[in-house]
Amino acid sequence: MQIHQKIWLGLPPAGLHWKDAAWLAFGVSLNARALSELVPGGVLVRTSSLNCPLSDYRSEAAALAMDGWLHERFDLESSGAAVTYDASLGGFAFSWGGTADPFSQRAP
Repeated sequence: MQIHQKIWLGLPPAGLHWKDAAWLAFGVSLNARALSELVPGGVLVRTSSLNCPLSDYRSEAAALAMDGWLHERFDLESSGAAVTYDASLGGFAFSWGGTADPFSQRAP
C-alpha cells in the first residue's frame, strides 16, 4: 500500500481487519515526510502481524504502535501522536500531533 511518494506499507500475509490496516497506514503517514527525507530511495515497512489484548481494543492503537516503532527504528522526531486515559470522557483520548480528525473528509 503506497502511503506517500516512495513510502510503502506491506500488510501481513494473513490479512487484517480494514480498520487496523487503515490505522497502521495512518501511523506511517504521520512520519512519511520525515521518512522520505531520511530514505530518499524509498522504504517498504513490512508488517508481519498485529496482536493486541481484546479487553481494551481500539483500532487507533495500531497507529500509535506503528508511530512508536518508526520513531524507535529510524530515530525520527516525535509526530506528537499520543493517547491518554480520561475517566471523565469514559475512556481513551487519542491525539495526532498536527493532524486533526483523521479520515474525515471536509465538504468542498
